[in-house]
Amino acid sequence: MLRDFQQQLVTRIYGAWARGARDILCVSPTGSGKTVIMGYIVQHLDLPTAAIAHRQELVGQIALAFNREQIPHGLVCPPAIQRQIITLEQEMHGRSFYSPRAPVRVAGVDTLVNHDPADPWLKQVGLVVQDEAHHRLIENKWGRAQAMFPSSRGLGFTAHALRADGRGLGRPPLGDGIVDELIVGPCCRDLINRGFLSDYRLIAPPSDIHMQDEDVGASGEYKQDVVRARVHQSKMIVGSVVEHYLKFGAGKLWITFAVDIEAATELAAEYNLKGVRAEIITAKTPLHERGQLMRQFRRREILQLVSVDVLGEGVDVPAVEGISMARPTASFQLYGQQFGRPLRLMLTDEQNRTWNDRTDAQRLAEIATSVKPKAIIIDHVENYVHHGLPDVERSYTLARADRRSRKKKSDEIPLRYCMNEDCLQPYEVTLSVCPNCGVPRPAPARRGTPEEVDGNCFELDPAVLARMRREQALVDGPARPPPGAAHVVIASIHKNHNARREAQHELRQTMALWAGWRTHVGREPAEVQREFFYKFGRDVLSAQVLGATEAEELRARIAADLDLNRIVAA
Repeated sequence: MLRDFQQQLVTRIYGAWARGARDILCVSPTGSGKTVIMGYIVQHLDLPTAAIAHRQELVGQIALAFNREQIPHGLVCPPAIQRQIITLEQEMHGRSFYSPRAPVRVAGVDTLVNHDPADPWLKQVGLVVQDEAHHRLIENKWGRAQAMFPSSRGLGFTAHALRADGRGLGRPPLGDGIVDELIVGPCCRDLINRGFLSDYRLIAPPSDIHMQDEDVGASGEYKQDVVRARVHQSKMIVGSVVEHYLKFGAGKLWITFAVDIEAATELAAEYNLKGVRAEIITAKTPLHERGQLMRQFRRREILQLVSVDVLGEGVDVPAVEGISMARPTASFQLYGQQFGRPLRLMLTDEQNRTWNDRTDAQRLAEIATSVKPKAIIIDHVENYVHHGLPDVERSYTLARADRRSRKKKSDEIPLRYCMNEDCLQPYEVTLSVCPNCGVPRPAPARRGTPEEVDGNCFELDPAVLARMRREQALVDGPARPPPGAAHVVIASIHKNHNARREAQHELRQTMALWAGWRTHVGREPAEVQREFFYKFGRDVLSAQVLGATEAEELRARIAADLDLNRIVAA
């Protein structure tokens, strides 16, 4: 039975097809049941179908989902993978519904693009579904695979309709892909607040791996040789990962994301040395071996799966209680996928059957008393600094992204981690104390510029503050034309000065309204100044000495933020 939000997505998908869209991209968070929706639509439409996956473990996952729903299905993948999937189906469901000539087939993209073009099944297919569909562009193998089915409509799923390289997923000229219509479901935070995903605790231990100044390649990701070098040069990463798991997650089912097999081997060895049974799982781990590991994991015979390039994207691991990030990534898509691994709920079979019948409050109450009241994410590589938090609502477009727009927005408020070693949770740098444990933020190391105090002018060096006050007094005082200046020069100086004062008057009124709003919602004066600094790129004192043009531009930006939040003067 579909959850209510899943049924709403299905209704919107059918509506988009009815409006004439041939290919649809549906956005739904990690853990929201995209494979369930896919299986429901395949079963409901009862059309010859190709379900395309881009990795062998995803071929197996989709096949298992179809097998669970007793959908006869073929497999377009290497024979060895076929045998492994059929064995898994028999072991997990007691029977395999594999049928080589079934009209519904699950296909690995690399095998499919080399498939016999004369196969009549290609022309019979009326529906093509793809998970992780942010990969699809016209000229790449996923786009070419879709084009092999001339009579089909398309349906893709992804957790985030973003590509690290900024390519657009819509059809040209809008983008570089094949999508006609974008359907965005509830965001991760919506599902957390309704009790369909677990809330989380994010922990950020001190790190000696800093990637913020590293160049991002054409793919939108850090250069992997640089990432590996940074991780292997770290003097603390292995010990810190194991230490903080034992401190915050001991005994819990966990995934650690490692940068490569060498790093994974070191981490697994350290876990096992500390009495935590750990096994390495990679993209090359055979499916039958992976299935055995997962069964041992669910039975808690293994507590740690150390992952290399797998278990992040599109893989269903429902039992995970927490993760450790030990590999930096510039890709928000990958970061969000990894972050979402432990957000699935841990429900009994009875709860799962009746979960949709409960109210949001009832679901949240049951989660609070469950074996996993919150997922735990430990970020050892400052991914949260680069990307922020992944559960906020985001805007998506099918158009290409300007390269500059793929960088972190200038008005996003950065995060810092709490200095309390028993907390270590990130929070906005604008706050005066950690909202999780109440420990005050550390004092600034230097106080000579607004940047060094995060825009809080209360913390400026007294001499610097006095200088800025003198500059403000010059703006607020009378015009000061040079002695002996010509009349026309004097008139021009007075005119410009008055224009500046008038623009400053309007700016300061708007600033006062904005500050009053932020104070009303509970911000302290120092926090308001820091928030203003990060939101608008100016500290409150420097803003009050801007010239007329710059003052009007800033006023307009502040007014737009007030309008967006429906704040008006009383």
